[in-house]
Amino acid sequence: MNRILVCDDDKEIVEAIEIYLQQEGYEILKAFDGEEAIKILEQEEVDLLIIDVMMPRLDGIHATLKIREKSSIPIIMLSAKSEDSDKILGLNIGADDYLTKPFNPLELVARVKSQLRRYTKLGNAAESPGVLYQSGGLLINDDLKEVTVDGELVKLTPIEYNILLLLMKNQGKVFSISEIYQKIWNAEAIGADNTVAVHIRHIREKIEINPKEPRYIKVVWGVGYKIDKV
Repeated sequence: MNRILVCDDDKEIVEAIEIYLQQEGYEILKAFDGEEAIKILEQEEVDLLIIDVMMPRLDGIHATLKIREKSSIPIIMLSAKSEDSDKILGLNIGADDYLTKPFNPLELVARVKSQLRRYTKLGNAAESPGVLYQSGGLLINDDLKEVTVDGELVKLTPIEYNILLLLMKNQGKVFSISEIYQKIWNAEAIGADNTVAVHIRHIREKIEINPKEPRYIKVVWGVGYKIDKV
């Protein structure tokens, strides 16, 4: 049974989310501010975090920043703000997905399932054969779910790993932003440009010596992204 931590200072929202997720068979842990969420994550095994942006004591942004220092757990961020800048900020600091309040609880359930499938696959090496993908000094061991650059281990989130794996498996092929979004998020690519661009930038910051002059993930202007075939 997957354990999900729901963190929001609005107890009614927490309880409503708990009801829907329990109906899907998930075990729910609850927190009502960022500090409480961090303490629970330090003490308990948790498979996914749903966290609100605006909270007292420690808000969702700063809590996510602290969590990302130690954990790659999937994080779905909730916010009453719908502006793209807020969504980009959430993704920039390490969230895997972002949902604007008020939201359809069934959409939240669908996103939870999608993130857990991705995270479970990433952590379960037995599901994948011992296949290596390499481009220059960049190496993916899809058996161990490890990425190294020039022999140094690189820590990626599940979303980042799957984007990089998609490009590495199809070296030389250009993927549009819509194609990347549909394949990785398993959803229609509506307003996907910023979401994909933020994750690509995060990957570059981790695998490139100079992200502004990338060796690996190349942009094909007006088309999309690719990794050159070596």
